[in-house]
Amino acid sequence: MRKVCVLGGGMTIFRRRLQETGKEMSYEATKMALEEAGLELKDVDSVVMGSAPDAFDGIHMKGENLLDGAGGAGKPYLRVFVGGGTAVFTPIAGWWHIASGMADVCLVVAEEKMSSVFPHPQSAFGHIWDPILDRPLKPNLVWIFAMEMNRYMTVHGIKKEDIARVAVKNKRNALDHPCAQLAANLTIDDVLNSEMMAWPVQRLDISPPSDGASAMILASEEVAKKLTDDLVYLDGAGWCIDSTMWTDRDLYFPEYVAGAAKMAYKMAKIENPRKEIDVAEPYDPFDYKELHHMEGLLLCDKGEAPILTREGVTERDGDLPVCPSGGLLGVGNPIAATMGIKACEIYWQLAGKAGKRQVPNDPQVGICQAWGDLMQYGSVLIMRRG
Repeated sequence: MRKVCVLGGGMTIFRRRLQETGKEMSYEATKMALEEAGLELKDVDSVVMGSAPDAFDGIHMKGENLLDGAGGAGKPYLRVFVGGGTAVFTPIAGWWHIASGMADVCLVVAEEKMSSVFPHPQSAFGHIWDPILDRPLKPNLVWIFAMEMNRYMTVHGIKKEDIARVAVKNKRNALDHPCAQLAANLTIDDVLNSEMMAWPVQRLDISPPSDGASAMILASEEVAKKLTDDLVYLDGAGWCIDSTMWTDRDLYFPEYVAGAAKMAYKMAKIENPRKEIDVAEPYDPFDYKELHHMEGLLLCDKGEAPILTREGVTERDGDLPVCPSGGLLGVGNPIAATMGIKACEIYWQLAGKAGKRQVPNDPQVGICQAWGDLMQYGSVLIMRRG
């Protein structure tokens, strides 16, 4: 396989009810990424689009609808979708194009416009359940995740305030992100006193629905060396999915994330993730998920993530900065487009381009991860500075 580098990234602001269409948002993010890479659309050999269910935009076959804004017309074009995991799986699909030798430059675009669904994007999720076994119970994602959060807290004896620290940290980090939707200086008490949604999940434990787009430019090592001396490589990739029967799984630990992480670590030749990873962007649509996913990524032992958070290890200036972008909790959650605060953020951190969000100590290796479908899918990407 050929080596693959990142040359540029771009993302729109994340907001609910943006006036721009999905095509327009895709165009904006694409333009930013191409300008950062010093390339034009004519230099792009292939385009990969990531976006969640068609129901969000209300357009069946929305990948075909979005391709004009994403620069896909007249080029090899592919849409991928694995629920929330799309945010990190989309650049993995772009990596295939370069690593296989099928393309020298691949444009990766991710878009989501959730505000088109009335009265709330949650209504679109009502159709993802098994029609015989699940749907008669009228489940929604908040109470499903409440069960997972409860199980995680119960197995490890975790206090709610130790989970609330994640929301406080990430929303504070987002104050330095120019695209952030819900950046804030909060206290643990603010989180603990927020509206109860489905015990133990409260309003400030959850990321907001958002609209937005993001883009990355991937290139072969040969092309990248002609454009920059500061190379950032895609060093490892992994993905893994568990059974749709979530009732058959012990929800306290994401085995599918661990499976994806082990695949990526093997490719990147990482034997001790806790010591070799300098900065991490795990998927955090809920505050407990950052902790859950840190453990799934094997960045700490099971049940240890809340302790590391309490001790300040995961702060931006800590020993293992986690979600320095502000994450989904602070910047927003346009599902696939969160590629901008996961994959793009790790690229910007390793390239020294993260501005006010830059973590100290010259990070060399970073990891990002996304999670999706019915609490069953993990996608993991490792980047390394050359």
